[in-house]
Amino acid sequence: MTPFTRLHGPAAPLMLANVDTDVIIRIERLATLARDQLGPYALEALRFDADGSEAPGFVLNQPPFRNAPILLAGENFGCGSSREAAVWALMDIGIRCVIAPSFGDIFFNNCFQNGMLPIRLDAPRLQALAAAAATGAPVGVDLAACVIEPPHGEAIPFTVDVQRREGLLLGLDDIQLTLRERADILDWQQQDRRLRPWAWPASDPPPGPQA
Repeated sequence: MTPFTRLHGPAAPLMLANVDTDVIIRIERLATLARDQLGPYALEALRFDADGSEAPGFVLNQPPFRNAPILLAGENFGCGSSREAAVWALMDIGIRCVIAPSFGDIFFNNCFQNGMLPIRLDAPRLQALAAAAATGAPVGVDLAACVIEPPHGEAIPFTVDVQRREGLLLGLDDIQLTLRERADILDWQQQDRRLRPWAWPASDPPPGPQA
């Protein structure tokens, strides 16, 4: 997973509520496309007209926001089905951070497991940020300091779970974070096998470097 430390670039305002995972990536695309081929179909119902041409009014088709690394979104972004590919599709078009008042819970969790930063920001401050960034002037997101840096004005603080922040900064998902404690896990297993041998099936190999 690519570490997330700091972003700096345009923040595209997609201020629509309840953009669900099927809007982010259609389910039928997942039947034939690999993870790294989803980008052209991310948000396709919004990005393209019925004839397949780009919808000129859609924010990501407008010159200031093509390849924007930050997406400003409305309430309940990423709601709907539990589709990790929704995160993959957004990342494949260069988005590494989504800022919204609220998120679908599963989408929110999937972001952290794939190197994307979701930031919850109350609606008034988000609207002010969108207005300040409307010309395509760059916005900064500093995860180490936990601040959003608008094109002008004071930095906007945000909060993120300590462990999830650490995982993003280091480029580690939950499993990789857990494996950093491998020595302690193996030590506990060895002690528990001695204290509760009945809890360990005889067929299990003893804990150790080979586990």
